Amino acid sequence: MAGIVLLSGGLDSTVALALYLEKGSIDLALTIDYGQRASRNEISASRKIAEYYNIAHQVIPIPFLQEQTHSALVNRSENLPLIEYNKLDDLQGQALESARQVWVPNRNGLFLNIAAVFGENMGDHPVIITGFNREEAATFPDNSLEFIKAVNRCLAFSTQNNVTVVSPTSVYEKKEIVREGLRLNVPFNYIWSCYESGIKVCGQCESCQRLKRALLKNDAEELVRELFEIDHK
Repeated sequence: MAGIVLLSGGLDSTVALALYLEKGSIDLALTIDYGQRASRNEISASRKIAEYYNIAHQVIPIPFLQEQTHSALVNRSENLPLIEYNKLDDLQGQALESARQVWVPNRNGLFLNIAAVFGENMGDHPVIITGFNREEAATFPDNSLEFIKAVNRCLAFSTQNNVTVVSPTSVYEKKEIVREGLRLNVPFNYIWSCYESGIKVCGQCESCQRLKRALLKNDAEELVRELFEIDHK
């Protein structure tokens, strides 16, 4: 079966890629540029990761999505939400508000359908690999197992060669994703898990805070220092 990975260059999609390679092959990595703040960094990280795993890489620009959202993830005139480290599990407060401020309309649904178009030209039963996770599914429902099941029901009608979506990380929280990444020797120094763009990760956005917490729960203090100080030039 052909494999297509939706690769953002972040923790989840990179570890999902590595987990899938334990049992299958991946023919293509797709990175979507929808005008997000970190697009340059995400594309650069994804390219390095695809090269590391010897996978063909393609960037898909979809500028119209930027025009259809006021999300702080895209709109640079909006301040990115900052979340306190001890409020990451505050599902009725800061965590929920952060998710609302960075929500992009139907982003994951659109990305999966774009990947399915490529899958239609890749033989029978191609697989789309994506990096969802249980932790963020609490505030981002398009990270959930229910969402994957719903998408696969739709793809059964909208594709002729049985394209399906899998997410090897969907049953994990971030700390477990980091654990698997360490086990698989994922190149953590290549990843970009930050909402902001820049030479260094901001260290304060929700994505940075969740990565930091997950690393610390795996006793990876040295890796925390490295990842949050490394220059991405």
